[in-house]
Amino acid sequence: MTLISEIFAAHEQAIEALRAQETEIATLGEILIDCLRRGNKVLLCGNGGSAADAQHIAAELVCRFETTGRALPAIALTTDTSALTAIANDFGFERLFARQVEALGRAGDTLIAISTSGNSRNVIAAAAAARNSGMTCIGLLGADGGALSACVDHALVVPANVTARVQECHILIGHIWCGMVDAALRPD
Repeated sequence: MTLISEIFAAHEQAIEALRAQETEIATLGEILIDCLRRGNKVLLCGNGGSAADAQHIAAELVCRFETTGRALPAIALTTDTSALTAIANDFGFERLFARQVEALGRAGDTLIAISTSGNSRNVIAAAAAARNSGMTCIGLLGADGGALSACVDHALVVPANVTARVQECHILIGHIWCGMVDAALRPD
């Protein structure tokens, strides 16, 4: 088996394992729809590839996914370099997202906290800030969910230990949610 074949097989195995969580994925999609329908916003955060996923999902909501309709309020907390560097400098990297959640999050909003390990301290701090603000917190996690799984209202754990496979599943889940949002809030 070639490396490419091995990666395809591992990807397919991760996606197949994710199918067991179809009901939970749908439930969380409905939470996002309800949040946006009420006029609240979605905040997203993560580090590295998870930061890219946060930005990707936010862009799909603000711009468009597959249908064009109204712009939806979503903010990736990974993009404002002035805020990121000031917060990291003045409060420490661990408070990077929490400080933004405190500033931007309101009761009724939803935070999607993305971490492939579930152990990113700055994402855990963001989840705590979100819950303190009366926000709903969804953890998009991998492996065993890590410490973050106990800090969120809803933990969706991709049952894979390889970061790349977890990230592939995370963006698939994000696309499923965006498709659900499109169907509910931006019908053709």
